[in-house]
Amino acid sequence: MTLEAILFDVDGTLADTEGLGHHPAYNQAFDSLGVPFRWDRDLYRTLLQQPGGRERIRHYLDAYDPELGPESAAVARDPDEWIAKVHRLKSDFFRDRVAAGQIPLRAGVARLICEARDAGIRMAIVSNASRRTLDPVLEHSLRPELRSAIEVIASGEEVMHKKPHPMLYQLALKRLGLKPSQCVAVEDSAMGLAAARAADLAALVTINEDTRDQNFAGAGMVVSSLGEPGDPVWVYRGDIGDARWVTPKVLANLLAQSQSG
Repeated sequence: MTLEAILFDVDGTLADTEGLGHHPAYNQAFDSLGVPFRWDRDLYRTLLQQPGGRERIRHYLDAYDPELGPESAAVARDPDEWIAKVHRLKSDFFRDRVAAGQIPLRAGVARLICEARDAGIRMAIVSNASRRTLDPVLEHSLRPELRSAIEVIASGEEVMHKKPHPMLYQLALKRLGLKPSQCVAVEDSAMGLAAARAADLAALVTINEDTRDQNFAGAGMVVSSLGEPGDPVWVYRGDIGDARWVTPKVLANLLAQSQSG
């Protein structure tokens, strides 16, 4: 099968949105509400195992039973509404960070999108995040010419089950009109990898500080980044041949290997 499309995750894959954006934005939201707790980086990495922002907040309330200070009555009265309020505040602070240029693309992302576009390979975004969260990244972190290359977006609020369920990938494939055997998923986490593999997709994982210790069994390739001149790739699983960074040809070879394996 020919490589017809690349399906990109966003958070942690296109940009370090977790470490540079979402994590500090959550703490800004908590600060604005006056609650007496903050999430440190180790706790946040643990909470990332939950498949979405609202799920993360709910799990924290249920599992950690934090002191809520002036927000105690509001949480007791309507926890769903309080969770939604925190998530709205977090999204606003996150948008501010993206708009201020604080969340650049990871190494090799712009290069690979341009190379794939020039090669006639279609591209999609497949993310647990809501459009409210995705749109600032697409508007500010991607240049207009990169954004225009993205044909399909499948976002978390559109499905009943988020990653690690395959539903988001299945939605993207349906919109593209393609089969799993024609596409490669690019992810950064074990959760995203599980979703891609459950959708029968070949997958490349580009690790980051929050995910490097996760289990990536089932990935066709695991790399330090997509890489670019001056920032070559470290390959932890798979083979990129004589390439120094991930190219459309590398992904096409990965797809071919997954079909023959």
